[in-house]
Amino acid sequence: MARTKTENHIALFIDCDNISHRSIEGIINELSKYGVVNIRQAYGNWTKDNLKNWEDKLLEFAIKPIQQFDYSKNKNATDILMTIDAIDLLHTKDIDAFAFATSDSDFTPVVMRVQNEGIKVYGFGEKKTPKPFMAACSQFIFTEKLMSNYVAQGEEQDNISVDTRQALVRKTGKEMRQDTWLVNVLRTALEQTMDEDGWANLAGIGQYINNSTSFSPINFGYKKLSNLIYEIDLFDIYVDEETKIMSIRDKRMGSH
Repeated sequence: MARTKTENHIALFIDCDNISHRSIEGIINELSKYGVVNIRQAYGNWTKDNLKNWEDKLLEFAIKPIQQFDYSKNKNATDILMTIDAIDLLHTKDIDAFAFATSDSDFTPVVMRVQNEGIKVYGFGEKKTPKPFMAACSQFIFTEKLMSNYVAQGEEQDNISVDTRQALVRKTGKEMRQDTWLVNVLRTALEQTMDEDGWANLAGIGQYINNSTSFSPINFGYKKLSNLIYEIDLFDIYVDEETKIMSIRDKRMGSH
């Protein structure tokens, strides 16, 4: 019997030196949309004080800590071990998707290697993450967007950076229309999937985007692509009353 979508097995690798412990709940919740995160491994030198905040999270989310001492000042041994373990897992386990939580571009080659096997890679990192790593992932999500619960729960604002607080703000339609990259992604996906009248099913558009870019609506403050489409106000929208299927068309076509 074929697996259902919710039975997909996902392996999560966490670079604790480059990811805040505050983001792990959001990462797990996001990955749970796509399958079961049955392999969860966190890497770092656990003898160091800067990883103390991770200890409770490891227990809370059943994450296996992987100890890696700093053998050299000029080379990150954690990166090397994570890469080795990921490649080993690629060839020894039945994994449907990999996830890397890191803001380090050194993992770009291993992400590309996994992608070459036809396996999806979900990336999570801070907004400072280099673009090559983001582009290599099937989907990339900024961890700042997954940390809103800390603000909602009243965590002291001094503990949250200015960049993080700004990232938690949902982008307005005007701001998104001024984002050339985003507009190009949406219009290209529409052009590639539309019928002769210019209409395209939103699900088909979403699939095309997932196959061609690392885009996620979460990075703009929206849980669903449909919510972003409504807000950006670049498209005519039609929702079938019976099937509830949503289709869109470029508003520029309606003016012709």
